[in-house]
Amino acid sequence: MRIRDNWNRPICSVPGAKMDVVERVTHNYNWTFEHTGKVVKDVINMGSYNYLGFAENTGACADAAVEVTHAYGAGVGSTRCEMGNLDVHEELELLIARFLGVESSMAFGMGFATNSMNIPALTGKGCLILSDELNHASLVLGARLSGSTIRVFKHNNMQSLEKLLRDAIVHGQPRTHRPWKKILIVVEGIYSMEGSIVRLPEIVALKKRYKAYLYLDEAHSIGALGPQGRGVVNYFGLDPKDVDIMMGTFTKSFGAAGGYIGGRKELIDYLRCHSHSAVYATSMSPPVAQQIITSMKIIMGEDGTSLGVFLSVFFKLRTSDLDQLGDTVQQV
Repeated sequence: MRIRDNWNRPICSVPGAKMDVVERVTHNYNWTFEHTGKVVKDVINMGSYNYLGFAENTGACADAAVEVTHAYGAGVGSTRCEMGNLDVHEELELLIARFLGVESSMAFGMGFATNSMNIPALTGKGCLILSDELNHASLVLGARLSGSTIRVFKHNNMQSLEKLLRDAIVHGQPRTHRPWKKILIVVEGIYSMEGSIVRLPEIVALKKRYKAYLYLDEAHSIGALGPQGRGVVNYFGLDPKDVDIMMGTFTKSFGAAGGYIGGRKELIDYLRCHSHSAVYATSMSPPVAQQIITSMKIIMGEDGTSLGVFLSVFFKLRTSDLDQLGDTVQQV
């Protein structure tokens, strides 16, 4: 029970490299806590996924978000299909598509729902989902909600994945042995609990060999990996067209909220009409959308500064096991 005091600490500052937390005490061995009214300052932050330090209350991102809040307000009050489609949303989606190198993209207000509500729109009964055993809960939930048959392969194990692919082709659907309507491989770019990077070149080769589709969740890799910070596809130097559905979130590298799906225009147009997250969910908050636009332009080097280059160099050093000494804008 003693370890409970390490989690769910109330924070009262931005999630930077250092942050302030509310002091609390316990009188029953951490079953419950009481706030003392005091604040513990400059606590080293080792748990946030504010990877590039964009979730700050000062600087270009914060200033742009404030300006957009004055222009549009904090909320939208409608869905994208009704009265909640703003020019800032369309600007964001055009930028995402250009950043990813794909034909089109769509932004969503919640990262978890980007997976859990879009996978059911892509697969269903008579389809097969091959899922890495360490996939995030949002991917697992989306697969279950789809009604597809789900088979799990060992983490990053290409032999396990290929065996499932081969068996799926040879045997087809249970009982009827009809060919599967669709086979979808679902993986992550970086697995959050293990820190391992997906063996993407090998998965792409298997996907092409067995004519399957590939769904790639780049929640933790987009913005942080690759020479241009464009994720694991960029990291391996692959063609974005090799990945059928590119998914990611804005909660990590971009210091915001929400998620995206990128791919062919036909795919995105289909999701706009069939995804529950697109049709029924309230539109992304305008200042959040602007936060993403500003931070993404910084990563792309389109903000007129060298900050994006600095952040890229920092992560190159970290992934090369070289220590970065001195103050940085990141907390990892």
